[in-house]
Amino acid sequence: MKILIGILGVIAGLIILFLIIALFVSKSYKIEREITINQPKQVVFDYVKVQRNQDNYNKWLMMDPAMKKAYSGTDATEGFVYSWNGDKKAGEGEMEIIRLTEGEKIDMELRFKRPMESVAYTHMSTTEVSPQQTLVKWSMEGRSPYPFNLMTHLMSGSLGSDLEESLGKLKAILEK
Repeated sequence: MKILIGILGVIAGLIILFLIIALFVSKSYKIEREITINQPKQVVFDYVKVQRNQDNYNKWLMMDPAMKKAYSGTDATEGFVYSWNGDKKAGEGEMEIIRLTEGEKIDMELRFKRPMESVAYTHMSTTEVSPQQTLVKWSMEGRSPYPFNLMTHLMSGSLGSDLEESLGKLKAILEK
């Protein structure tokens, strides 16, 4: 019995410790990755602004091939909404183009519904490195409520890896 009480005490202590640490961790997060693609800037931008093309390189949209997808509006324009509803990994949500600066940048709002409701913002920008090379930056930012801010902080490494993997697939597609 003493062992069980000791184990429960340790577990309770760890939970309290994590809750205290979460008080001091930022509720805001921003993850950004970049890659240079050997294609002219306009070629790259014309591909990434079409949201349906993300089915070919976005790791998160590829994790559930059976996920249901819906579209509203004209792709590659402000107001276009890409919705998904999938298994537990993919969850449910929608992504809307909220600002598009032609040839430069796309700003999107991500509205997650399941497994947990939240809003995040993602940005993709293209910058000419040379006439045949383009730097693509992809970032994601948002806020996580306490105590989930600790989880977001811990997951930022895996989210960054997912962005890197997706950018690598994008590079492979555009350089083919």
